[in-house]
Amino acid sequence: MKLFTRAFWSVELAEVAMANITKKVSWSSRTDESGVASEGTPLLNGAEQPRHSRQLSGGGSIFQIGRLSTVDLEEEITTEEDSLRGRLKEIPHNEKLLSLKYESLDYDNIENQLFLEEERRMSFMSFRCLEISRWVICGLIGFLTGLIACFIDIVVEQLAGIKYQVIKENIVKFTEVGGLSISLILWAVLNSSFVMVGAIMVAFFEPIAAGSGIPQIKCYLNGVKIPRVVRLKTLLVKVCGVICSVVGGLAVGKEGPMIHSGAVVAAGVSQGRSTSLKRDFKIFEYFRRDTEKRDFVSAGAAAGVSAAFGAPVGGVLFSLEEGASFWNQMLTWRIFFASMISTFTLNFFLSIYHNKPGDLSNPGLINFGRFESESMEYNLYEIPLFIAMGAVGGLLGALFNVLNYWLTIFRIRYVHRPCLQVMEAMLVAAVTATVAFTMIYFSDDCQPLGPDHTEEYPLQLFCADGEYNSMATAFFNTPERSVRSLFHNQPGTYNPLTLGVFTLTYFFLACWTYGLSVSAGVFIPSLLIGAAWGRLCGILLASITSTGSTWADPGKYALIGAAAQLGGIVRMTLSLTVIMVEATGNVTYGLPIMLVLMTAKIVGDYFQEGLYDIHIKLQSVPFLHWDAPATSHWLTAREVMSSPVTCLNRIEKVGTIVDTLSNTSTNHNGFPVVVRVSDNDEPAKLCGLILRSQLIVLLKHKVFVELAQSRLTQRKLQLKDFRDAYPRFPPIQSIHVSQDERECMMDLTEFMNTTPYTVPQETSLPRVFKLFRALGLRHLVVVEDNRVVGLVTRKDLARYHQGRHGLEELQLAQT
Repeated sequence: MKLFTRAFWSVELAEVAMANITKKVSWSSRTDESGVASEGTPLLNGAEQPRHSRQLSGGGSIFQIGRLSTVDLEEEITTEEDSLRGRLKEIPHNEKLLSLKYESLDYDNIENQLFLEEERRMSFMSFRCLEISRWVICGLIGFLTGLIACFIDIVVEQLAGIKYQVIKENIVKFTEVGGLSISLILWAVLNSSFVMVGAIMVAFFEPIAAGSGIPQIKCYLNGVKIPRVVRLKTLLVKVCGVICSVVGGLAVGKEGPMIHSGAVVAAGVSQGRSTSLKRDFKIFEYFRRDTEKRDFVSAGAAAGVSAAFGAPVGGVLFSLEEGASFWNQMLTWRIFFASMISTFTLNFFLSIYHNKPGDLSNPGLINFGRFESESMEYNLYEIPLFIAMGAVGGLLGALFNVLNYWLTIFRIRYVHRPCLQVMEAMLVAAVTATVAFTMIYFSDDCQPLGPDHTEEYPLQLFCADGEYNSMATAFFNTPERSVRSLFHNQPGTYNPLTLGVFTLTYFFLACWTYGLSVSAGVFIPSLLIGAAWGRLCGILLASITSTGSTWADPGKYALIGAAAQLGGIVRMTLSLTVIMVEATGNVTYGLPIMLVLMTAKIVGDYFQEGLYDIHIKLQSVPFLHWDAPATSHWLTAREVMSSPVTCLNRIEKVGTIVDTLSNTSTNHNGFPVVVRVSDNDEPAKLCGLILRSQLIVLLKHKVFVELAQSRLTQRKLQLKDFRDAYPRFPPIQSIHVSQDERECMMDLTEFMNTTPYTVPQETSLPRVFKLFRALGLRHLVVVEDNRVVGLVTRKDLARYHQGRHGLEELQLAQT
């Protein structure tokens, strides 16, 4: 089965690649923040564009050596494909392609002379003040994230309450006199109207705000800079969009987008300014670099998880799973502090909103309720049943991901225009309302309406007096309330047919919905699907045993099914286990949930990757996994490095630097700096590494040797000048250099990193991979006797991984 599936997929992917699909991807249709390309050119099946080498002559300024090495499949590049390489706004859909839009983060500090001098001038008290500032920033991140979550929750509750109340009154009115079709139209129109507003904001104003944002934040924490992902505009569209999506009745949740929202808050607060509003508060200037910003984004993502689920520890572990190799103990405590502040802020303000000041019983946007009754205990003989449910969750999750994958391919091909994206979102909203109304209309599952009922909007419809339609409890409500009702309603509240039909219907609705151009998450729909079929399993188990009511409690199996379904779709294990335990408030279920999530991941991975990994791959992001491929020990740095390498002399001509940065065929971001030890033709020695962004700042400030000598009062360039330009460094096209200035020289000694990380050619690929993941590298220079022979970047490693995957798929297809 696995062999057939992989063979089928490889053939389909080949057809997609040969079709040269050039539709825009859903994450963003814009170029990078700086308007320039990233570390490399588009890589088709691992093959880079040819680089034209120029041998270093006596007065030459560029030193290039080595060769172009690749281990991937070779394909003939057609004229059409070659023309696509220059397009930054349209990315061909091909899983073997690495997009121009994405570049790496400079997580490693650039230890040049300016940096070292600044660090040496700082006193012990200055470092203590910086540490205090980090704690203050994390506190602000948690506070603001909690406020945003509180705002979303209150607005959704108010708007959804008005919508459902209007629809309920309309249904009650026309149930007696006839004409329920008017109620259906009203429901569909209200849903489509809300969704239309949210879809317009996303499709026309900020496409990066679509979806939950978790794949983008995973990439950011992995070390990939996603354009516009942490902008203020993105946050505003994300918040308004998720409100419209949930109120519009889509099969979505508002918890996933909170992770993205927290990350945006962290990125903005930690910089002490807003580049979007062009306001600089002149604070936190020391933290204006990728090294610090990325740590704060981790805290923001954790605060978002904490606000969404009331799970501070789960939030910490979520960030840990995505960027653990960059952590230290103090950073862990700061992230935990941000998570706790986020939960407390949301809890405190919601208690005021519910007229219960000080009653801190709403730790997150979703409250699973307490599983404390004796009937919720589990026995040892139930563990195999839980594991079996985990396997079912893995199978259903794999099916969900496969269907969503092909839907995404369809959208990339045919639904790539903003107007079509808005129309599709409105269509899904109308279909969702129609399906829900139809199922409620034809359902005969009537339950008695007791005095202590928990249903928010009970619908009687055709049920007898004193009864309500059970199907309406699942559909005619927000997804969070539906999940809680499946967890805690008394046995007998739902009949098996209702749960079965609801599971099947909501499964396909959620699959269709995820990937629309709206802000929405997949956590709650996954939990709702799993809770429905899990409760169905509990009911069936109770029906086949004489003492079923004492052990097969439907709520208990609804919880296990929810965990299994969510784990089968997103494939998270450690953090998701803790999130579920914290959300239920009962550590007793820690072991069953862990076993279920592990089983779901193992079974699901056998057929298909996780949902977030699929969407990351579809966007052609150079994402690095935790470890190198298991069969890569026989490869060395020589096989994966890029060569020849564009090098700069320590004292370089300005014209040469401008031409190098302006060369669109080799848009590199890192350049080894070399120095000649003699006048003969021997290769130059490596003496440092300098980045594109540094060179642009130097050109902007005219840091030329001749000008420095002629103007004795010229201010010395400081790190503040580089931090002021961060993160939107101007493109090289905006830097004006006269013809006379092109003949000047630039001394790079003071600004280059004099101690770049280097490895010999014979270094094994797993060791190179480990250096990248453990140190957060962007460039790794390959040397031989301190002479540059190659350069390894993130895209080189990602290209190898994709090439190996393609080879394996082709071999399986041929077999």
